Amino acid sequence: MNVSIIGVGQTEVKEMWETSIRHLAWYAIEAALDDAHVSKVDALFVGNMLAGELSQQNHLGALVADFAGMRGIEAVTVEAADASGGMALRQAVLAVKSGLVETALAVGVEKMTDQTGSIVTAAMAYGLDADYEAMQGLTMAGMGALLMRRYLFEHHTEIADFAGFSVNAHANGADNPLAMFRNRIKAERFASAPLVADPVNLFDMAPAADGAAAVIVTRREKAMDMVPQPVEIIGSAAATDTIALHDRSDVLRLRAAELSAQKALAQAGLSPNDMDLFELHDSFTVLAALSLEAAGFAARGEGWKLARDGEIGRNGRIPISTFGGLKARGNPMGATGMYQIVEVARQLRGQAGDNQVAGAKIGMAQNLGTSGATAVTHILRLRE
Repeated sequence: MNVSIIGVGQTEVKEMWETSIRHLAWYAIEAALDDAHVSKVDALFVGNMLAGELSQQNHLGALVADFAGMRGIEAVTVEAADASGGMALRQAVLAVKSGLVETALAVGVEKMTDQTGSIVTAAMAYGLDADYEAMQGLTMAGMGALLMRRYLFEHHTEIADFAGFSVNAHANGADNPLAMFRNRIKAERFASAPLVADPVNLFDMAPAADGAAAVIVTRREKAMDMVPQPVEIIGSAAATDTIALHDRSDVLRLRAAELSAQKALAQAGLSPNDMDLFELHDSFTVLAALSLEAAGFAARGEGWKLARDGEIGRNGRIPISTFGGLKARGNPMGATGMYQIVEVARQLRGQAGDNQVAGAKIGMAQNLGTSGATAVTHILRLRE
């Protein structure tokens, strides 16, 4: 790809009532600039889903550029529901790879706590099909419930079979000082948690939160002279599917996730077996299972078995959610994809602390929009 990461930054993921969306973005950008040892970039891509609805603020490209002291540079907001963060990085990669931009900054930012209750629930449903889903009352949790119900029926599984995903996420989140939830949970408590949308329960879906994360990319040759540990982006691909679930011939096949993973792997010249970790989009445990299947880590209907058999832990065959994932680290929607990239980069640099996957050299991150209507996959490798 000839594009490398030279700086990463992130904020805590939690409820930040006193922090504005521009401040939140700046905190992540400042950390990334410090990490890259640079003071300016040529272009800014802001991943965000809900600022217009929840913060009454659109036009984040210009707003964030100005507040970050970058007035005058090219800047734009990128929106792809909760895949906005991954898509913002995708645009930064394309800009640098094209040769038109030397150094690009991608930041994902979301401020969920400017509103509360049903307003937030309704805003999150903007990522669904307005005419055929949201208008009929479907919510994000309802979407997760439809997918889970179908998975349980087709693959003869029980809700308790998915406990391993949340147990693993919380075990990793407990060691992440930036995670929203740092409590461990027991597998036997999973199935009896309070229901959110039958059969999805409180331990089965990720909590919405505030947060921002940022990544700076430049040409590989330039990166090698700027930082001691540039992280190469060796695969970058995006794909789409129908937004409405009823338009899919097979709702348990994440076609966009499958396509974007295949494209990214082909660009890297690698297979799923070469990955040392996989940061997937576990907004619901059923999406974690379906993502493992779509990306080639498990056969159809068997993604849940990796969680049951302990193969997704930090010492397992394919570690996932290594900093807590969306479930325990928290899900700041349009920023989530950028957190995934920051976390993979930190793993490859050997900077993950207590969350470190031993010997990690190559990692995959996959960011989904709602039920997988948009999928963005990146593969990173440490430049040595």
